[in-house]
Amino acid sequence: MKVVHYDNPGPPEVMKLIEKEIPKPGNDEILVKVRSAGVNRPDLIQREGNYPPPKGHSEILGLEISGVISKIGKDVKKFKVNDKVAALVDGGGYAEYCITNERQTFLIPKNLSFEEASGIPECFFTVWSNLVNRGNLKKNQKVLVHGGTSGIGLAALQTLKLFNATTITTVGSAKKKEFCEKIGVDLVINYNECDFFEEIKKNEIGNVDMILDYIGGDYISKNLNLLKNDGSLINIGFQKGSKVELNLIKVMLKRLVITGSTLRIRESSFKGKILEELQKNVFPNFENRKIKCYIDSVFKLEDVVEAHKRLDEKKHIGKVILNI
Repeated sequence: MKVVHYDNPGPPEVMKLIEKEIPKPGNDEILVKVRSAGVNRPDLIQREGNYPPPKGHSEILGLEISGVISKIGKDVKKFKVNDKVAALVDGGGYAEYCITNERQTFLIPKNLSFEEASGIPECFFTVWSNLVNRGNLKKNQKVLVHGGTSGIGLAALQTLKLFNATTITTVGSAKKKEFCEKIGVDLVINYNECDFFEEIKKNEIGNVDMILDYIGGDYISKNLNLLKNDGSLINIGFQKGSKVELNLIKVMLKRLVITGSTLRIRESSFKGKILEELQKNVFPNFENRKIKCYIDSVFKLEDVVEAHKRLDEKKHIGKVILNI
């Protein structure tokens, strides 16, 4: 089978296609003939040498796939050969075949293409785990999501609407601002035109209950100042750096919660519980199209270098997808 490989970490150009043997599924595993794979920021960081796969995980890039089941392990009960599925995988997605765990795999919701389905797992698992489970999201709260047109951002903004939340987001261009306004975000701020902190403070929305942030750096102090008493700052990344100077007295006086997590290193049972909640609360909304997997662009597997460059440009709106 063809897989994306690189000999040494580096820029997108280090990636190339090579031939490898098709893997064999274990007893509780599934072999999927991949049709599409999502491209995510962790893939780029791993390619650069800054995010090595956890022990026991595939070193091949790719954390989410869709496709058709080719083989199943003897203990797999929920699926059969030729089922159309998508999965959150432990690496290995940039390939013609990929192994996934039964607990992290699901039948593709009705009315979704392979491309759309491959863009669901990484973002929606992450968002539900952090906003709903860790953040204890409640109805009618005010929530700020940084980077609203990323895969994570769009998953978060749409999930928040299921809770009747007032949604605020930051974006980097007029085009992205217009897109977010069209899908119903309550307040969209172009951070290249104004300071998001000042814009929110002067807006009638006022302080917020929760913030989902993968930017970090100088955003962190502003985030803490924007939170209400008993508010929560949820960190899932630090594109502008994780080392900052903070006045923690604000955390104490406002009774704030600062939390963060990474999904990749968690066990399959943990991911399986998230999947069960998504299947109950989110997937029906894919089928009736109240929630969408917005796709920015689709690339062939042999054009993976261009796919990574597209994500690096930070001009995308929605998911970048590889077609296998």
